[in-house]
Amino acid sequence: MPPYITNVVIDLKKTDNEKAILVGLARTSRLKEEVAASLDELSQLAFSAGAQEAGRRIQVRSRPDPAFYIGKGLVAELKEMLSDVDGNCVMFDDQLSPAQQRNLEKALDVKVVDRPILILDIFATRARTRASRLQVELAQLEYTLPRLTGAWVHFSRQYGGIGAKGPGETQLEIDRRQVRRKISQLKDRLKRLDIQRGTQRKQRQPLFKVAFVGYTNAGKSTLFNILTKSDVRTADMLFTTLDSTTRVMSSGYPCRIVFSDTVGFIKKLPHQLVASFKSTLEEVSLADLLLHVIDCSDPEFKERIAQTQQVLAEIGADRVPYFLVYNKIDISPDFRPQHNDGTIALSISARKKTGLAPLQAELIAFSERHRSGR
Repeated sequence: MPPYITNVVIDLKKTDNEKAILVGLARTSRLKEEVAASLDELSQLAFSAGAQEAGRRIQVRSRPDPAFYIGKGLVAELKEMLSDVDGNCVMFDDQLSPAQQRNLEKALDVKVVDRPILILDIFATRARTRASRLQVELAQLEYTLPRLTGAWVHFSRQYGGIGAKGPGETQLEIDRRQVRRKISQLKDRLKRLDIQRGTQRKQRQPLFKVAFVGYTNAGKSTLFNILTKSDVRTADMLFTTLDSTTRVMSSGYPCRIVFSDTVGFIKKLPHQLVASFKSTLEEVSLADLLLHVIDCSDPEFKERIAQTQQVLAEIGADRVPYFLVYNKIDISPDFRPQHNDGTIALSISARKKTGLAPLQAELIAFSERHRSGR
């Protein structure tokens, strides 16, 4: 495969001078606050990718501009802002079409990154296991494929003569075929890994299985480490955990329990990532119980719950029983969970190790009911 293929998805280099202006689009003036909150999250994503926010703009517009996503007036304003702050990147909170991205880069003369590309970049740098690296590469290439058209001038060249693939074949068609071939190879390799995972899951079949789910940076890995006496990496940063980690515990529990830590969810998650990580997320859909960890200090926590439940539905895990575990009550000590539908909801601080005894008691009681078939 030609070396430039790997750079179709923007390669967001981790440099000290990556200064980005963030841009969001609000369909009505009433939605500006919602978009502002989404840009706060985009700023965290930028930080996780090694960039810093140099400014932001929100435009109220009933529909995106077909050519630039935003209006031409804001394009001109962004060009001035970039000059004023010495910026070298513009990040959009929504997905851009290939044409919009090309037009913006031509008009602004800087790198243009949309939210899916940014998330894919973070996943690519955080993946550690063979499976997660393959899954991220697959998602990147599937995002890339429809964006090859018109990406480079050389794509339109005609190749002929000795050694040519055939009359009228363009470089673009060659590149497309190479990307499709690579996608097929990655899917084959992931299928082989899925068979290995399936064998491991069969060995754990009789055990009680608990999976940690929730929005990114809610504290899942911190709680996982405490309950399983593990040392999974934690940080106050989005997508610290990408690779699923499984631990079998028996000490302190009436039966052996399999705990699985999983990747955090986020809104506007590229569907290619959900698809490519589907086999990894089967740990969630095959669990006997989910611990849905929520950051109760987040003012948008209700929306985060809804977004997590949406992803659970996408992967077929919406029927698995769950506890709502409100974390970080050390930051919001007055928080009280309110649920009238019979859902078990608990308040804890994984960092301070408070509220864990009631959680473990509920966990043990549920596992015993599960074993007895009640």
